[in-house]
Amino acid sequence: MKEGSEVPRRGNVPKREVLPDPVYNSTLVTKLVNSVMLDGKKGVAQRVVYDAFQIVEMLAFSTEKNSVGGLSLLL
Repeated sequence: MKEGSEVPRRGNVPKREVLPDPVYNSTLVTKLVNSVMLDGKKGVAQRVVYDAFQIVEMLAFSTEKNSVGGLSLLL
C-alpha cells in the first residue's frame, strides 16, 4: 500500500439513517440542524434553526396573508 492512502482498516462502515425532526417531522430539517451544529451542541443548533423558521414565518405573515408556515416557505 502507498503511504497516506485513504483505506479504512476495519472494513466498510454503513451509512446511518437520519431520523426525522421531532417538531416538523422532516429529515431535511434534521440535516440542516446537523450542518449548523458545532461541537456536538445539538440543542443550540435546534434553537437557532427553529428561531430562524419563526422569523421567516413572521416576515411571511407580515407581507402575505395566505402563508402556511416557515418550513413550507423554504421548500
